[in-house]
Amino acid sequence: MPAFVDEAQVHVRGGDGGAGAVSFRREAHVSRGGPDGGDGGPGGSVWLEASPRVVSLLAFRDHPHRRAGDGSHGRGKGRHGGRGRDLVVPVPVGTVVRSLDGEVMADLGSPGDRLLAAEGGRGGRGNARFLSNRLRAPSFAEQGEVGEERWLDLELKLMADVALVGLPNAGKSTLISRVSAARPRIADYPFTTLEPHLGVVRVGGEGPDGTELVMADIPGLIEGASQGRGLGHRFLRHVERARVIVLLLDLSLGEAGPGPLDQERILTEELSRYQPELADRPRLVVGSKADLAEAPPGLASVSAVTGAGLDRFLREVAALVVGSRAAEEAGQRVKPGAVVVHRPRPEGVEVVRAPDGGWEVLGRPARRAVALNDLTDPAALAQAQRRLRHLGVDRALARAGAKEGDLVRVGDLAFTWEPDHS
Repeated sequence: MPAFVDEAQVHVRGGDGGAGAVSFRREAHVSRGGPDGGDGGPGGSVWLEASPRVVSLLAFRDHPHRRAGDGSHGRGKGRHGGRGRDLVVPVPVGTVVRSLDGEVMADLGSPGDRLLAAEGGRGGRGNARFLSNRLRAPSFAEQGEVGEERWLDLELKLMADVALVGLPNAGKSTLISRVSAARPRIADYPFTTLEPHLGVVRVGGEGPDGTELVMADIPGLIEGASQGRGLGHRFLRHVERARVIVLLLDLSLGEAGPGPLDQERILTEELSRYQPELADRPRLVVGSKADLAEAPPGLASVSAVTGAGLDRFLREVAALVVGSRAAEEAGQRVKPGAVVVHRPRPEGVEVVRAPDGGWEVLGRPARRAVALNDLTDPAALAQAQRRLRHLGVDRALARAGAKEGDLVRVGDLAFTWEPDHS
């Protein structure tokens, strides 16, 4: 049986853009043909998309690398290069995507939600794009831009209507196997369940009068789980998105462990310490293993072995789920089912001090400005300088404290800075 993986890393890289072409018309009876170099095609992008067909991050455990297609180069006679193919990577619904420094980039909580994980590089412009009254025969073109590349942390938080929460060996796995088609491993010792299981439960029969809900069997919690004891953080995060929490109290412990009231206290405190808003989540408290011991007065109980109390339990759970769904829909600001597309903030230009005492200009816009194929060409170098001035690089260098004659690097270009006194 495939393992359930709820944490993984993925390396994404957008495709490289194709280079622009340097070409001139060469036809009979045309003595001075103009530039006709075509543009390079843009590289494809890598998208992460929430898909209900994927339930685990297992696919990234041994194969973490994902790359989109490269754009092709431009050619003569104004022929542009083709676009690189985008790569759509399916991830489970409920996947949270973070950068390596912990910043949340996207929460893919609904089917179809997307994150632009790595943008493809822009295609370089051919020399025909640089034709002007001042420059009649440009002999340079743009290089293709390298696609974005980064590592991302993926964390799955299960999307379930109901979370079964209890101490280890409280009967959660037995219960979910009785009311759904889920078949978790079951045994009479603590921590049998080391990974969550999902089961689809139908309440009220077929047709529009029935209610279908997803129930999650959360691995057993122990006291101190909110501080990480017993893999507590890994287990508790799967409770975060549940509409309804069911506290399952083991009635059979007797003097061998905490009683039902103490179990309820432990579980409630751990949930509140982990995430205070969980204290306000719709909740149902029920005793398990009613075939082995009686429940205290006022506490509903069930037996997954004999089936006692299950019908009433499922009706109460379904009522809470229906009410929670209605409250969510009433409070939604976007229409249900709307797809959310996440795009990282555009990258700006930044000037930093280099280890050798010079200056380094960072950012994709600056690298694009100098991405010309022949910077030894005076016209190409003048074009790069105009672009950098337009981006405000001169002002940024002056604000950073650069002095005339300082060494400045932008991508592969290094030059001695001369302030623009005009």
